[in-house]
Amino acid sequence: MPRNAAGLLSVLGALAIALSLSIFPVLLRADSSNAQVDAIHTSRGELRLRPLYHGSVMLEFDGKVIHVDPWSQGDYTGVPQADLIVVTHTHADHLDRMMIDKLRKTGTIIVGPPAVIDTLNCAPACGEVEAISDSEQKTVMGIEFEGVPMYNIVRGSGPGKPFHHKGIGSGYVLNFGDTRIYFSGDTECTAEMKALKNITVAFLSMNPPRTESTLEAAECVKAFKPKIAYPYHYRGSKPEEFADALKGTGVEVRVRKLEGEP
Repeated sequence: MPRNAAGLLSVLGALAIALSLSIFPVLLRADSSNAQVDAIHTSRGELRLRPLYHGSVMLEFDGKVIHVDPWSQGDYTGVPQADLIVVTHTHADHLDRMMIDKLRKTGTIIVGPPAVIDTLNCAPACGEVEAISDSEQKTVMGIEFEGVPMYNIVRGSGPGKPFHHKGIGSGYVLNFGDTRIYFSGDTECTAEMKALKNITVAFLSMNPPRTESTLEAAECVKAFKPKIAYPYHYRGSKPEEFADALKGTGVEVRVRKLEGEP
């Protein structure tokens, strides 16, 4: 090979390596997670809420750590491991086995609808599991769970093909004494959501076409009237639209940066 050709190949190779080193950290870096923690006073003591990223939320109560839909795209640096992991359904941004393995410890219990538990198929190696369907009530670690159906009504890939069919997953109401925390999972504004009662805090997805929109979520909130509402799982949407639509309703809207915003 001529010397100048070999030199050119060497330069190109060095440039390729440098380029890969500059790109791959960006591709592999987790998005920043919200660091703000909110305290809620319950009849059984303080409940601490930290929406982390996308549909992921951490709760701390009575010395226990609860992770809801933990996803490895968020930055979990310094985040404590879980006593309880709640997974609403099987889609990858909710059921992340790698993150479950990172967060679990001896004694961790994983709660989810039957489809999640069947998909994991990992007990007892991954810890104890507890299936709670969208129509069940069950107490786990002293916390009463109520399943709430989550599904698409009109949105899907085609007629009769909803993005989330009824039964694929479950939203949940978690009861901490007199305080009721609702996690919608991926859903549209269903009759079951509108019928919820005495909700203290509601986490609502608004990520169309997979879920309801910001304005549809606001209309649903007007029906069941939680005291506090957090937009979450809102990638591609503007949660400020949700907040604006609820002005004057008496519902406190708390907007956090949950989709990697600066």
